[in-house]
Amino acid sequence: MLTKTFGSAVQGVNANTITIEVVVSQGTNFYVVGLADNAIKESQQRIESALKFRGYRMPRTKVVVNMAPADVRKEGSAYDLPIALGILHASQQLNTEQLGDYIIMGELALDGSLRPIRGVLPIAIQARKEGFKGFILPRENAQEAAIVNNLDVIPVDSMQQAIDFFERREEIAPLRIDTRDVFQHSVNQYTADFADVQGQENIKRALEIAAAGGHNAIMIGPPGAGKTMLAKRLPSILPLLSMQEALETTKIHSVAGKLGTNASLLTTRPFRAPHHTISDVALVGGGGNPQPGEISLSHNGVLFLDELPEFKRTVLEVMRQPLEERRVTISRAKVSIEFPANFMLIASMNPCPCGYYNHPEKECVCGPGVVQRYLNKVSGPLLDRIDLHVEVTPVTFDQMTETRKSESSADIQLRVEKARKVQNARFKDFPDIHSNAMMPSQMVKDICQINTAGRALLKTAMERLGLSARAYDRILKVARTIADLAGTEEIRIEHLAEAIQYRSLDREGWAG
Repeated sequence: MLTKTFGSAVQGVNANTITIEVVVSQGTNFYVVGLADNAIKESQQRIESALKFRGYRMPRTKVVVNMAPADVRKEGSAYDLPIALGILHASQQLNTEQLGDYIIMGELALDGSLRPIRGVLPIAIQARKEGFKGFILPRENAQEAAIVNNLDVIPVDSMQQAIDFFERREEIAPLRIDTRDVFQHSVNQYTADFADVQGQENIKRALEIAAAGGHNAIMIGPPGAGKTMLAKRLPSILPLLSMQEALETTKIHSVAGKLGTNASLLTTRPFRAPHHTISDVALVGGGGNPQPGEISLSHNGVLFLDELPEFKRTVLEVMRQPLEERRVTISRAKVSIEFPANFMLIASMNPCPCGYYNHPEKECVCGPGVVQRYLNKVSGPLLDRIDLHVEVTPVTFDQMTETRKSESSADIQLRVEKARKVQNARFKDFPDIHSNAMMPSQMVKDICQINTAGRALLKTAMERLGLSARAYDRILKVARTIADLAGTEEIRIEHLAEAIQYRSLDREGWAG
């Protein structure tokens, strides 16, 4: 007897439906065919134990499980439940005609209970697209799948409960979630706020400009000056996540298994801060079965690289293309997978190995040439993709003990949102451009026009301060954002002057 159940294989951030065919016939042995990995082949032991524990029998005849399409690689233990139900139906121990109406996924424990799986959201989206009635899955994953409407999400705790559902011995109500209601109630709830930061007004201003224009930024300053603290608060002033962005971000975290149990829609912008010992693959993504890396996990949010010169050179260099293209393509012999990577890069670094070069009070103990070598660890092409260079100075005692409350993230966010609305109107005919930072060079010439006085100032600045040619476009983009924040159509001379001061690494010749 031939039985068909349906599962799903996640590739990148999308899912493909897998047809699981089970035949019980004369002979012996258990065979799994269709490019299944070891975790699936080992399912025989888990399934046999679960069936015995629940009072069912494993057929002692020949069992063939075919996973189609046979040329797509299937990995992981999430196919245990559909294979087990297929075996029961093929051996006439399960009486139902509804197996083909549902996508079924779940890892079996030896006692027949179910363990959570990952990649549930893209599977649910694909199931709805292909017209399946519902999705049967472990209870811990149900909240995540219920984000998708017009799909019956049936949470089960064990294989027995799934069997009872199919044989109509137990009614399980589909889990319903009002996604928009969940989204509205929890969007923009951040624990860190700029109101907690005393002093550092110039750094707050720079981060406001970065948020308003989607610019990458680097902070240079001594230890304890507040670089990490300020970076952690940046997501709280970024524009509110849209529903579409929230779904995109949740899909990536679901595939990577980062959502945790009983998780639902992500409603805050991600903030990822990998350690400087991270490998190329962990940062960009990859592996035998390609998984998203840190830059994709920070999609629609912030990637913070603390102590930038301490990262391996190769790790930093592989980021150059994703920073430009806003996506990562991972190619293998048989498949090419694309992960989105539209993130803001915020980096921080000490000015030298000891950390006190140019410090107002403490003396730098680094020898001659050491400072230059340390700063040269960050390559010019990477700095080329960073618009704002911000020098951070330590907070004075008077600033630390000041009782006046600083401006809150909510107030700054209102100004950022206003500037982004101007940019949305400006780029409405360009679907791939959403902020000033994303403008190509030709568009900069058209949109960031300056008057004669502005050109004279920029020329003088570039000659006197020794600014590199790459600084020219960056200054104009940042000046355009400052003008948007000020609510003016034209870029004024004061906007240019403020933008010029954010090129300190060029000015000092630090890029080498």
